[in-house]
Amino acid sequence: MRRVVNFFFLATLFCCTFEKLHWNFGGQLALSDVLAICFIGSYVVLTRPRVARTSAVLLGFFAVFGLVYLIGFYNLDTSAGLQQFVKGFVKFLIHFSFLALAVSWLWRRGVGYYWRSLTWFSAGIAVNAAYGIVQLVAAQAGLNLDSAFVSPITGGASQINIYGAVNGSQVYRPNALTGDPNHLGIMLIVPLLVLTPLYLRLRSDHPLRKRLAVLIGFMLVVEIATLSRSGLLGLGVGAIVLALPYRGYLRSPALLRPLGAVFALLAVVVLTRLHYFEVVIRSRIKTSGAGESAHFQVYSFVPKVLHSHPLFGLGLNNFSLLYEAITGKTNWGPHSFYVSLIVETGIVGTALFTVFLLWVFVRLRVARLLGDALARAHDPLAARVRPLAWGWTAALAGTIASNAFYLTMQFYYFYVFLALALAVPIVFGAHESESLAPAPAPVPRPPGGAGRTAPPALGGAPA
Repeated sequence: MRRVVNFFFLATLFCCTFEKLHWNFGGQLALSDVLAICFIGSYVVLTRPRVARTSAVLLGFFAVFGLVYLIGFYNLDTSAGLQQFVKGFVKFLIHFSFLALAVSWLWRRGVGYYWRSLTWFSAGIAVNAAYGIVQLVAAQAGLNLDSAFVSPITGGASQINIYGAVNGSQVYRPNALTGDPNHLGIMLIVPLLVLTPLYLRLRSDHPLRKRLAVLIGFMLVVEIATLSRSGLLGLGVGAIVLALPYRGYLRSPALLRPLGAVFALLAVVVLTRLHYFEVVIRSRIKTSGAGESAHFQVYSFVPKVLHSHPLFGLGLNNFSLLYEAITGKTNWGPHSFYVSLIVETGIVGTALFTVFLLWVFVRLRVARLLGDALARAHDPLAARVRPLAWGWTAALAGTIASNAFYLTMQFYYFYVFLALALAVPIVFGAHESESLAPAPAPVPRPPGGAGRTAPPALGGAPA
């Protein structure tokens, strides 16, 4: 029974960034939806209902979020708005249910299983990034990789993002198995920021050290290839957070060598087509283009909505209808998680989500303090727990910054991210309880009875 739950859990972690793998069935049914539902169902049916305290708090947030969204339901006034609300609410139910149960599952399985889960999550993003590189190479040769691998599975059309052209040569931005190159760029900052401090704390002879160096360097190359300003913003914010505790590593060969290899590779690529890359980079640095205006324009809708529906907003998942009514454009998201949050859930929903994020940061602080306690106890696991806690803190700060102009915090990977982050203090806290437990007191020996001990008295007290 446990194997079934385990399969669906690890499969969800591995596939949570594969946005393109979806089908039009009662709306948009993604592969991650199917796997998460199977995990939730198998966990409830096949395992004993043990819930960690952190999961109990999450279920409390789940109830309050649900109440806020249902109150906002009464602000809907069209059938299209109702359809959008139902889609968004169902996604919310799956996401948060998965989050609460995933934390309990990690807690029940222990430290070894946590590392295994982190490996599967990171491997899924790495495979996604590798697909993006192959997709980019294929596009340069005039081939659409998605038509050979994605379309036969989903029955839909998809392709690499075409950014524009320079002297008749098209500029491609890999979106891999995500829906947008910016999504890929923002998702990549999570393993980059979580794995880097773990890598830095490994011994020079550790078998994983070289592998992590290669993996981190590869992901950084793909991050740059996406040309995602939001991704680089998040990576920069996260790097600043990590620089606080790891400033002693800024000049270390462990950090400088992989970074030097990445930038040397990029320099060779850029120098082969210098004018081409100059034009591309200049266009990404500009902040006055039509795309940039659209990103900032969405913030102008916030005062209008707050004037009409200040407390609970327009209703969950209803921003696109507002945008269409004002601009005439369809299928257009808010391009900012915070605009979406304020417009759709109002002041109350925004305040609630802020409290939720602050609670997550508090739990990550508990994880960092746990690492300090393990270090004081001279437990070698401290060299893993402290970097892990700082990595998740940096990744959360970077993701929050990135979502000023995108909304990946609504996607499955973010809830997997939260589950792995929130599980740190309770999974490794159990290890701390064992590590810091006092040694058993020696049993007194009876006089004249060398090598013998008296039997315990009733009640277990020593005789």
